[in-house]
Amino acid sequence: MTPAVLRRARPEDEQALYDICLLTGDSGLDASALYQDPKLLGHVYAAPYLRFAPEFAFVLEDEQGVGGYVIAAPNSRAFEDTLEREWWPRLRQQYPDPANLPAEQRTPDQRLMNLIHHPHRTPDALQSEYPAHLHIDLLPRVQGGGNGKRLMLTLLDALADAGLAGVHLGVGGSNKNAVGFYRHLGFRELEAHPWGYTFGMKLPRQP
Repeated sequence: MTPAVLRRARPEDEQALYDICLLTGDSGLDASALYQDPKLLGHVYAAPYLRFAPEFAFVLEDEQGVGGYVIAAPNSRAFEDTLEREWWPRLRQQYPDPANLPAEQRTPDQRLMNLIHHPHRTPDALQSEYPAHLHIDLLPRVQGGGNGKRLMLTLLDALADAGLAGVHLGVGGSNKNAVGFYRHLGFRELEAHPWGYTFGMKLPRQP
């Protein structure tokens, strides 16, 4: 098989990012059966990065098409402000706010709808020390062979070249492979949560 090509993401890759986000959305496994609306995961965790931070979006492409991506927001707070102005308003018209339902009664779709109406804000300490954040997802066919590491190192170099002090990410505690992958790359645990961990990495300042 021809090795996957790593390249910068393009606007026409958006649907592939939606698809991959869903197909890896259950701690790396296919989440299609969990969600009635197949686009919800991508609305929150994939598409806005390609739209608003394309210089930090990279994909792996093989003969079957795009099979993996890494995406990042270089300044998390600024990115959140951009989404509040330019991304969430349209989606809030499309999806109802489930705030009247207790959290434990919400469906997986409704939990994502809640994030659309009440998005996460990066804590001050993370923003100060690790202002960038990222997401990486690969389909099984492009996993292994160093592809994940290639994507991550490409992104980390781009963030360092942009002068970012550090980068953070969240990972589910049940995703043991991902936890080990991030530790192997040099990320360290910053905080443990009921759902998993926040990891961070300081980036070398470029001249």
